[in-house]
Amino acid sequence: MANDTLIIGIDFGTDSVRAVVIDSASGKELGTDVAWYPRWADGAYCDAGRNQFRQHPKDYVESMEACVKGALKAVGAKSGSRVAAIGIDTTGSTPCAVDKSGTPLALTKGFEENPNAMFVLWKDHTAVREAELINARARGWGGTDFTKYEGGVYSSEWFWSKILHVLREDPRVRSAAFSWVEHCDWMPALLTGTTDPLTMKRSRCAAGHKAMWHPDWEGLPPEEFLVKVDPLLRGLRARLYKDTQTSDQSAGGLTEEWAKRLGLKAGTAVAVGAFDAHMGGVGGEITERTLVKIMGTSTCDMLVAPRRVVGNKCVAGICGQVDGSIIPGMVGLEAGQSAFGDVYAWFKDVLSWPLDDAARAARGAAKKALENVRDEVEAALLDRLAAEAEKVDPKDSTVAALDWMNGRRTPFADQGLSGAVVGLTLGTTAPKIFRALVEATAFGSRAIVEQFRKEGVAINAVIAQGGIARKSPFVMQVTADILNMPIRVVASDQACALGAGMLAAVAGGVHGSVPEAQKKMGSGFDKVFKPDRARASLYQALYKRYTDLARSLEPLLKTL
Repeated sequence: MANDTLIIGIDFGTDSVRAVVIDSASGKELGTDVAWYPRWADGAYCDAGRNQFRQHPKDYVESMEACVKGALKAVGAKSGSRVAAIGIDTTGSTPCAVDKSGTPLALTKGFEENPNAMFVLWKDHTAVREAELINARARGWGGTDFTKYEGGVYSSEWFWSKILHVLREDPRVRSAAFSWVEHCDWMPALLTGTTDPLTMKRSRCAAGHKAMWHPDWEGLPPEEFLVKVDPLLRGLRARLYKDTQTSDQSAGGLTEEWAKRLGLKAGTAVAVGAFDAHMGGVGGEITERTLVKIMGTSTCDMLVAPRRVVGNKCVAGICGQVDGSIIPGMVGLEAGQSAFGDVYAWFKDVLSWPLDDAARAARGAAKKALENVRDEVEAALLDRLAAEAEKVDPKDSTVAALDWMNGRRTPFADQGLSGAVVGLTLGTTAPKIFRALVEATAFGSRAIVEQFRKEGVAINAVIAQGGIARKSPFVMQVTADILNMPIRVVASDQACALGAGMLAAVAGGVHGSVPEAQKKMGSGFDKVFKPDRARASLYQALYKRYTDLARSLEPLLKTL
């Protein structure tokens, strides 16, 4: 390949999609653009009170087209002709019901405004009861426990729970749905014209971590088990898939239509998709015994281990272990927290409520003035809280918190849990509460590290990426102190898209392997947060307080 070959990485996040044009030889990010999902921004099809979060496929299609064009424009005229491959990552598990052609039902007549016909976003927790049922059947049906490679607990955030919830709730969707697709599978299929659900290339990452796919039982859980979970699942397995592919493989070539729409060449290789965090692990230059933390609204924690290290061991309490889900040839292990930055955003919203309410109630010039004040306060609120919380000595504060505001992902998924703040007194201030919340999220990270170590998986280094890692030095320092490990921060602001690009470079034949692509295209690290020895010692004792609190309050915090 020529030295001027370009790669495009496309990263579908919760609120927006970002495209990055990458020099395949150096990894330099030459052009980037972001497009926000317009319907999602308006709050359409969502009901936070019910934990319902749905996204319209039109948001994905329109925003992808806009940001790819914008990224190419930033590079220059005719840059599209130099692009050799495209890689795509998405949130997950984010499944959607499709018809026989692989078209999401929300794009078909009569379902345009039906949330159940749309993509069920990763953070949608409407399927808590279905997850509980799956777990109960897996342990009690008399055969294999199909959750054993998923950490031993199946989550409401995952594939089968969400499908079953929609099938139970909506007879019209149940009748019209031929099959179901993950967002990370549908985007490459759309671009390559291979949307037939029976032949579409399916992501090893998505299938293994979220759909209980495993070679031991020749694919997805068998029909016999699924109908014991619920007869509504009868026949669906045969309309899904058996085989999966790693993301260093090509899903096909770009169609003439999409080449024209995006300004690229027809036939450009499109890699098999995967989840954002797993591709972020690749972009963060993950290696054995290195924990890569993707830190944003939630966290996803990635590890890779050689097959000989993991062997036949089932690592308990995590979000799955899948051969090839991150780097082909190695076992990918996933954990994470259902809320991280979202915890801080929640507290900001609580403190901002009086200003929001006053602005809503005001009229005329007073309304405009209050809105200006509200916007100014909200923009600076988290930075001000962090500055003041940094001055709080943790040994002098009585406040402690549990970080389960959006349920618990790991260790041992339970989306029926809620969070807690305890130890409040009349002397408790907002900065003290904020510090306790930050410490709680970091203690949640420590619990994940301890679970891996308990299960015999060594962690010798920590790498961080994402919005929190790049923008919140206070949070990062507290996390380093609580983990008692240095944390290196990836230099790239777009590590997930960069990882998607690395895998695409292999799928397109530009680089020979994922490690080679990482070496050639990696961004390196531009910050290191080193633990403070005294604080680390103090936090060792406070971590025990966190685990004791979690153990004692967990039965009371179940929302079921």
